[in-house]
Amino acid sequence: MREPSPPASHARMLRRLLGCLAIVAALIPLPATAQEMNGFDLKGSLIPVEQILSGGPDKDGIPSIDKPDFVSAGFAAFLRNEDQVLGLVRGATARAYPLPILNWHEVVNDRFGKDPVVITFCPLCGTGVAFDARIAGRELSFGVSGLLYNSDVLLYDRQTNSLWSQLLGQAISGPLKGQRLTMLPLTHTSWADWRKAQPATQVLSTNTGTARPYLRNPYEGYEKDEDLMFPVQFRAAGFHPKERVLGIKVGGRSKAYPFVELGKTAGEFRDRIGDATLTIRFDRKAGRATAHGADGKQIAAVVGYWFAWYAFNPATEVFRAGEASRPR
Repeated sequence: MREPSPPASHARMLRRLLGCLAIVAALIPLPATAQEMNGFDLKGSLIPVEQILSGGPDKDGIPSIDKPDFVSAGFAAFLRNEDQVLGLVRGATARAYPLPILNWHEVVNDRFGKDPVVITFCPLCGTGVAFDARIAGRELSFGVSGLLYNSDVLLYDRQTNSLWSQLLGQAISGPLKGQRLTMLPLTHTSWADWRKAQPATQVLSTNTGTARPYLRNPYEGYEKDEDLMFPVQFRAAGFHPKERVLGIKVGGRSKAYPFVELGKTAGEFRDRIGDATLTIRFDRKAGRATAHGADGKQIAAVVGYWFAWYAFNPATEVFRAGEASRPR
């Protein structure tokens, strides 16, 4: 049985209070001689320093999972069928990273054989992104900085103390400033859907080394509330701010596929972004949307809230259901 969550009205009041405090903080620019937050040097940042906000916790106040423990699907009794997971397949290995755990940790440093990967999740943006954790052959491990940009988590690497934007996939300050991580295809879906597709999957267990109430969602009700906890650079009308979208970038162009529009399609169709032809697959019941190249292989994309995608991609194209064409 899940632990009871705080009343939704109390949670909304707390989020609004935090949002007001964040707005006030955003209006007070950091002195040029004191551009440091949570122990990170922000001088020369690739993003405006005044738009980097404290999320509340200090550096590592949200602990990353650095020694992940996995169990087989049959031993993941803490998961309900409808719980959301981030699923990653590398070679013959499939793993599921449950959001009830990621809500409390946001970063998992993992390995698939010799390959280091980092699984990241930002509860405020609803975005799960996996990266190859290497830059020019150098392995990196990541933690949670406690800082935000456009309401999205800023990671840091422990090797150089550089700050990284999750949704930019880029180091925005520090010795590795300007470097980009390689995004990996990740599937955001329900536990029942992932378990059916990958019955031999390994599952991140609650044996994280840190005691947290994993059966309680600390963001209960947030996904339905139009309010944001922190200000963002761009706000777009037309959809609920927390409408889930599949966001894709190809050849310098970006496109968002709102779930509300995908729900009007047959569930699989072809589309074009620039010169690229893609197949989009959507499962309403599982809440799963993925993109696939001409060879049928899944490509890297982002599932998250509309406001977050738009904040980082204000020139994005937006899919409408009437554009869909069936694959041959």
